[in-house]
Amino acid sequence: MQARPAVTCQFEGSSEIGVFSCLTNTYCLVASGGSENFYSVFEAELADHIPVVRVSVSGTRIIGRMVAGNKNGLVLPDSVTDQEMQHMANSLPDTVRIVRCSDRLTALGNCIACNDYVALIHPDISRESEEVVADVLGVETIRHSIAGEPLVGTYSAFTNQGGIVHPECSIEDQDELSSLLQVPLVAGTVNRGSGLVGTGIVANDWSAFCGLDTTGLELEVIESVLKLKSSDSSNILGEMRASIIASLRTDSIVAEKNKK
Repeated sequence: MQARPAVTCQFEGSSEIGVFSCLTNTYCLVASGGSENFYSVFEAELADHIPVVRVSVSGTRIIGRMVAGNKNGLVLPDSVTDQEMQHMANSLPDTVRIVRCSDRLTALGNCIACNDYVALIHPDISRESEEVVADVLGVETIRHSIAGEPLVGTYSAFTNQGGIVHPECSIEDQDELSSLLQVPLVAGTVNRGSGLVGTGIVANDWSAFCGLDTTGLELEVIESVLKLKSSDSSNILGEMRASIIASLRTDSIVAEKNKK
């Protein structure tokens, strides 16, 4: 599939589009009941290649935070209704396994980040749920945190090509995660400085969608690390890192002044 530049959009005024969508190499889910514009953005980019399906999960529109999926399968919280599950089964490719997962951590999209080969999972997910994730998604599971945060699905977004993690993730942790996932990673932001990258980006191996507030520099970094277009990634990632460091220093100076 020909890689293409990232597209920016918003869901009813929110740039946290990862809350309202889920994108894999074989299907895309978008929240039902939302504006037609949001659905149309995904449909225009993807419909010739994969199904774009309007869904709800447990009666909510925050589907991106409730599900975890890849090309092989889709894991849903126990609270999903039979009707919702049947609609997905009817709409997604027959090769995609769809399974309920009973865990006290019901926001699976916050607790699991995956590509088609590896899944980072919240350290407190039950062993039974870990086995379901490994089986249904066909992945190796790794219990991990990102920048000290257990919500790996909120603080990272990665594909089979590369990924982006919270800006406070240390170089050492980035290298460790990159080695575990076997893809290049960069610490960065989305939506004009937000470290909640999983809520602002959805991507597969050949396309990405980011919140409308995402800056040009942020888009350059995302497109570069996800290999969506050819560019001098070392320069771009260097600029991004310098920008983040400068921002953190400014925040620190402001905090010190406020103390005085």
